[in-house]
Amino acid sequence: MPSSSAGKAVVLLSGGIDSATTLAVAGENGHELYAITFDYHQRHARELASARLVAAAHCVEKHLVVVFDLHDIGGSALTSAIEVPKSGRKTAARKPKEAGLLPRNPGALAIPVTYVPARNTIFLSFALGWAEVLEAENIYIGANAVDYSGYPDCRPEYLRAFEQMANLATKASVEGKLRFRINAPLVSLTKAQTIQKGLELGVDYGLTWSCYDPQPVSGHGAKGAGQAAGRRAAGRKPSAEFRPCGQCDSCMIREKGFREAGIKDPLIHKRYRSRARGGNK
Repeated sequence: MPSSSAGKAVVLLSGGIDSATTLAVAGENGHELYAITFDYHQRHARELASARLVAAAHCVEKHLVVVFDLHDIGGSALTSAIEVPKSGRKTAARKPKEAGLLPRNPGALAIPVTYVPARNTIFLSFALGWAEVLEAENIYIGANAVDYSGYPDCRPEYLRAFEQMANLATKASVEGKLRFRINAPLVSLTKAQTIQKGLELGVDYGLTWSCYDPQPVSGHGAKGAGQAAGRRAAGRKPSAEFRPCGQCDSCMIREKGFREAGIKDPLIHKRYRSRARGGNK
């Protein structure tokens, strides 16, 4: 938990439900907010537009967008030509054959191909570097280990290990000037609980984005325009050119969260369904 004096906090902000809620939690805790977002040439670069809108809505002191290319490394459906799985299942658990991967241990769940190799380690390392410069002891991440896709870098034990590493690897910590803390306030919440918490804190989920495979809205390009089209949408308003696919793992988890919270998803019901009724105006 953050110290009583709060101070500065670096918050990882993707533009999704979890990161938007985490930003609100950090603000509620009294921190001066510094948001960091990553343009890593992801398939769903549409999320960058949402990150900018969420950051502005929460009046962050600074919103840093770090650009680098994980597409050159690949190894994930989010950074390569690997197809995003769309099984239509309602839970995060995936059979090995469905995931296109084999579990290392018999009986273990396979990690889906939407896992990006070492992504949270890369993201947290950038956040740590910025936090050291800012003299911000608190780093916030919207990691969740309940309603999630089974990514290993979202687990509490991973986050504890990174925190330990952060305090062994930085000049500010070794010299006793700072003691870094990795805060994951949503790690044990269901998606419905996260949404309810965010609404209590005034989060506008109509600004957020979750879909891994954005689809062009009718009249704004051919279906399957893919990664390049997704990147062209970055920085534009959410109403502009893309809609959620509704079938990928992230879309299914989002739908489940709003359904269990008993709340209509404002992104879908206020934006895309109203467009469908009124046409593309």
